[in-house]
Amino acid sequence: MGKGKYHSWVLRRFCGSIAACILTLAVLVGFVVLVVYLALHPSKPSFYLQDVQLRSIDLSDPALSLDVQVTIASRNPNDRVGIYYKTLHAFTTYREEPITVPVSLPAIYQGHKDESVWSPVMSGENVPVAAYVADAMKQDIAAGYVLLHVKLDGRVKWKVGSWVSGGYHVFVNCPALLSATGGNAGGAFAMSASAAGGGGGAGKGTVSLKFTQPTYCTVDV
Repeated sequence: MGKGKYHSWVLRRFCGSIAACILTLAVLVGFVVLVVYLALHPSKPSFYLQDVQLRSIDLSDPALSLDVQVTIASRNPNDRVGIYYKTLHAFTTYREEPITVPVSLPAIYQGHKDESVWSPVMSGENVPVAAYVADAMKQDIAAGYVLLHVKLDGRVKWKVGSWVSGGYHVFVNCPALLSATGGNAGGAFAMSASAAGGGGGAGKGTVSLKFTQPTYCTVDV
């Protein structure tokens, strides 16, 4: 073997050894991170719907218009794992039909055992819904109760020490029962006369539906 070929062979062996060391180190670091992550076993956050204020609703048109404010709390149950809420959108549904436009909530970091509270105002102006949905809501209001669902959709990341995971999809579903004989929260709101079955010249009537009680939400991560 000539001198030039020998030096080339030594260089290739050296570079191969360096690459193998780097790859081995990367695998070991990844393995350690995975072991730590699995050992800590982060639990998904819990969500709690505290209040619902249905301010106004108009069912006089085939489309639906309403204004609602909710107060929803989240708690990180983990002792050693933080949670980044990177994106989170809130909206309201009735009988699986969206009735408000999604509202973006502020991105936050939730430390160990920390709690966070959001109070978004959600509105829907002339939201198109199926005819049976509008009719069902009119009947529910006339009967003195309405079951809405407040939903959150977004992405979270786990933080363990200085390590931050990739993004995970989070979906939250909170049932919100409003009743004419509800609890202390809520209040009166204006409803179009036609929604209550009145004539077009009757103007708006006042209805009082109250959020019956705070409730826990289902959380999928």
